[in-house]
Amino acid sequence: MKKRILSVLICVLIAAASIASFAACSSDGEAALTIAVPNDTTNEARALLLLEELGYITLDKEAGIKATIKDIVENPYNIEFKEVEAAQLPNVLKDVDYAVINSNFAIEAGFNPVNDSLAIEGSSSAYGNILAVKEGNENEPKILALKAALESEQVADYIENKYGGAVVATAEKTGDGYDEAVNYEALAGTTISVAASPTPHAEILAIAKEILAEKDITLEIIEFTDYVQPNNVVESGEVDANYFQHGPYLDDFNNENGTHVISVSSIHVEPIALYGGKQATLDAIGK
Repeated sequence: MKKRILSVLICVLIAAASIASFAACSSDGEAALTIAVPNDTTNEARALLLLEELGYITLDKEAGIKATIKDIVENPYNIEFKEVEAAQLPNVLKDVDYAVINSNFAIEAGFNPVNDSLAIEGSSSAYGNILAVKEGNENEPKILALKAALESEQVADYIENKYGGAVVATAEKTGDGYDEAVNYEALAGTTISVAASPTPHAEILAIAKEILAEKDITLEIIEFTDYVQPNNVVESGEVDANYFQHGPYLDDFNNENGTHVISVSSIHVEPIALYGGKQATLDAIGK
């Protein structure tokens, strides 16, 4: 009896392995290509919209900037999608054929989005990375001072020279870093705290820090590596502002969490891009 049960189990395992193998193959018997995409709503949509633009998939027209893999209505190349936390995408790149990665995480991993990617999103202002504060604080003098510093010509020049198109400034290169409506003498000795991701946000804030220091204002840059706590600490009042996310992500975060964080300025855009993992070119898709 035991031998019979063991035999049945072996058969089940073999069948399961066969099904798994079949599921990972395309209709012509070849292994399906895998593409890793961010698993947060807005960035997953950006990734899928880029792939749709390239002609690899078709999305439900109603999905828009909240599309997920469930909204794929046509997948002619039988691509297998893996939803991965955005910050981990560079780490899984070696295990998949391709991955769509946000520029900040790509840069941190040593990639140049302009030179190393196989396809890159246009610099859509809809995904501008923003300076955000708790609603009601947007007109505080210290917030206006920080906003002016980030919208300065110095910051725009730094972004252009440092990132070479991998990060694109959205503010016009006209300001000197100071707001005429702000009483900087009254702000002397003040500390402004801002939550930011390390790259490129904290790097860009370092330029704003120098501008504010000229007026005896200290900018405290607190680095975070996740997408949740920077909004939570602004909502709670622990931190004055944050600079790490784009507008659609913030809108989605507020809707899901009941928070009241708002944008006060769009500073730069980080185009999302498609990178090769096991594949060095796009030739494998649709061959």
